[in-house]
Amino acid sequence: MRRLREHAAHAISPTKMRSTNMAFNFASAWEALADSIGDHEALITGDNVVSWAQFDDRAARIAALLRANGVGAGDNVGLCLYNGNEYLEAQYGAMKERCSPFNVNYRYTSEELRDLLDDADAKAVFFSAELADNFAAIHDQLGDVALFVQVGAPNDVPEWAVGFGNAIATHQPATRIERDPRDLWLLFTGGTTGRPKGVMWPHEEMVGTMKTTFSGMKMAVPETAEEVVSTAGAIRERGFTTRQLAAAPLMHGTAGITALSTLTQGGTVICLTGQSFDADELWETVAKHRATHLTIVGDAFSRPMVASLDRAKDAGTPYDLSSIFLIMSSGVMWSAPMKAALLEHNPSMKLLDSLGSSEGAGFASKLEGSAADASTARFKMGPNTRVLTEDGRDVVPGSGERGRLALAGPLPIGYYNDPVKSAETWPEIDGVRYSIPGDWATVETDGSIVLLGRGSVCINTGGEKVYPEEVEEALKLVDDVVDANVVGIPDERWGQAITAVVELRPGVELDADALKAAVREHLAAYKSPKHWVPVPKLMRAPNGKSDYRWALTTAQQALGLDE
Repeated sequence: MRRLREHAAHAISPTKMRSTNMAFNFASAWEALADSIGDHEALITGDNVVSWAQFDDRAARIAALLRANGVGAGDNVGLCLYNGNEYLEAQYGAMKERCSPFNVNYRYTSEELRDLLDDADAKAVFFSAELADNFAAIHDQLGDVALFVQVGAPNDVPEWAVGFGNAIATHQPATRIERDPRDLWLLFTGGTTGRPKGVMWPHEEMVGTMKTTFSGMKMAVPETAEEVVSTAGAIRERGFTTRQLAAAPLMHGTAGITALSTLTQGGTVICLTGQSFDADELWETVAKHRATHLTIVGDAFSRPMVASLDRAKDAGTPYDLSSIFLIMSSGVMWSAPMKAALLEHNPSMKLLDSLGSSEGAGFASKLEGSAADASTARFKMGPNTRVLTEDGRDVVPGSGERGRLALAGPLPIGYYNDPVKSAETWPEIDGVRYSIPGDWATVETDGSIVLLGRGSVCINTGGEKVYPEEVEEALKLVDDVVDANVVGIPDERWGQAITAVVELRPGVELDADALKAAVREHLAAYKSPKHWVPVPKLMRAPNGKSDYRWALTTAQQALGLDE
């Protein structure tokens, strides 16, 4: 038995796991959809449109490639790919063979890639041609990897790899096999504050959490074979599917999990062609392919999206947004001004601000449909969520106490090959298993929660706890501030000194006194930064999340401090 299966078996007793339906497996569900709605569109990137029948056929040929190279059930398959049809085809092909596909950050250095792939026990790796040099430096150090597959540049494939297109052309579709609802989909955390960890999601638990997350919306997720067939029948009758534009990287949970949901509904996943986010291309693609919902990650995406809409409107050529019913964001704070600006351009759509993490989806959310209702970091708790104090009590609404968010219900089975951290993150409380990844919040009198931030980056200054996100959001309310990260710098007097790394609008000089005053309009004085570090461009991960390691290093170097 391979190591992943050994770890999964010992991570948590199956009797303590919530089972959604013992029949559900993504690959089997998608095969049923392909058989039923084969002529419908499944994947779109630019002008490359792939039908459901083609999607299934191409994935089956990838499955045959894996099978021919000894890669099968229980093996882990890395996807170091930019957004595109090939990402989802490779993922589906791996699932067909009961492999566990996992995301790999395409910004990683060769050393980081080697460490991650080794930790993940990767047996096969798909990588974009633009990243070939990074893999050339390490491929011979990854002795357990039986197969490297290059996507793109078909005439320039390294001798140690095979080409994606050629593999599809030269392999016959693999025969279909029986699968298990406990087959795994692996989601590696971003690693911006520590070493990436692989979160193990069984298919049945993932579809269960999607069912909860999208409950009551136009995105009902089937979770049994019967429901999949029924969904396909409804699609045939109405000729309409949900059409997700994955603006955020598919390697990030927001777009990646939503893509699983969209495909399970028999829908269409649309990708942009560029390797970096282009808001103009996004809006052009929305209009061309009639996208119904967008997946983004907070202000890092919505700010340029609003700027693009403003430019087009001022030029008298506004974009057609009429097909959009929903824009969804998760993983970072999404500010009220950006939400309001988007809704002003299309009042008929809704904005879903979802509070989740790699370790659990559906902690809390807020569905907003008017600019006046837009808010920052304020959510309605999910049905399986609690806010617990450090001594295990439920936070009393309106008390001002801080607590950690805890989520029950469909959950991952743990971190890959890390039972100690798994036990810490998914503890059992009163006989119920919870996910507690470390997000802190307060509970208002009406039961809504206000997110403070992740405890792992909390700053302790003069005995007071300050969460970077709340200071960052106060700074981003200032017109001259484009973006900001807040970190704690070692300080003899305060323990840690709050330090802001800020990106200002072009031509604007740093005015520390004005910024400090602006923060104090919204927060207590002790939360105001003591040091200010201006930067030309704030560094974020491709998924829009803050890179606090970069921000801390940048601040320390600017202030003349050793790391």
